[in-house]
Amino acid sequence: MAVAGVAVGGCGAGGGDGGGGGGGPSRSPGSTRPHLTPGTAPGNGSPAWRAWGLTPLPPAPDPPADKPVRLSATGAVPVVTRVPVAQRVVFITVDDGHEKDPRFVRILRDLRVPISMFLTDDAIRSDYGYFRQLQALGNRVQNHTLHHPVLTGLTPARQKEEVCGAQKVLTEQYGTAPLLFRPPYGAYDGTTRAAVAECGPRAIVGWRASMQIHGLRYQDAGRRLRPGDIILAHFRGPAELKGTTMTQMFANLLRHVQQQGFAVARLENYVRPPLPAGVGVGGMPDRTGTGGPGTQRDP
Repeated sequence: MAVAGVAVGGCGAGGGDGGGGGGGPSRSPGSTRPHLTPGTAPGNGSPAWRAWGLTPLPPAPDPPADKPVRLSATGAVPVVTRVPVAQRVVFITVDDGHEKDPRFVRILRDLRVPISMFLTDDAIRSDYGYFRQLQALGNRVQNHTLHHPVLTGLTPARQKEEVCGAQKVLTEQYGTAPLLFRPPYGAYDGTTRAAVAECGPRAIVGWRASMQIHGLRYQDAGRRLRPGDIILAHFRGPAELKGTTMTQMFANLLRHVQQQGFAVARLENYVRPPLPAGVGVGGMPDRTGTGGPGTQRDP
């Protein structure tokens, strides 16, 4: 039975600097220029990026017609930590939902940088509408449990309650059922995978790098981003980020991505949802029971 331990940089980890690994020098919170109005900042690139004190990212490529992550409607759920692509794209995911910074909505609206939101009901229930603003920009809502416990070691009933309960709430609040699930702290076991499969999501999503305040913390020894990396960030505010706002932290993250020459793409555009029962690739009958070739599975 595969068990993922508490991953470095996961939810609940301290909002430290992260060492600034590989993405350029650390910057003070003020260097993000959070109070500029459009058109007032010096620098290169479009006015919107200059207004936030940032250099534009490379444009994201068109989403592939042949999705590299293919999900099945049945069987064990796969665990995805990196999307198998050769293009220099990465994917930003943002967890929990405690911080509801209105300027974060503005920076995403101005820059059109896509994110995927893995939301916990305990964190978002005080203002479901805040995340509808982010959803209206095209960002998808995914499942991150009801109460954010460490799932490993909980009974099957408790794990199912956390996953299925969040699936129900998020579907009701945001109008679409989450396709993806992220376990709190990155910790899961075979019971978790069974609960996820029963509750509706069709993949567990991990990460290869996590954003702290000024720097990225990497899972790989090379301390660099790689094509297809999934990046973890959080809805956190100054109390957890040593006075830095979430929007400033996000600007720092975009600097690291830009300095390493990557574009940011939308994770869900690289994922093929399960095909209807009995239908394979190209509309041909599927007799494999997997939804066609290419489904990722955890070893």
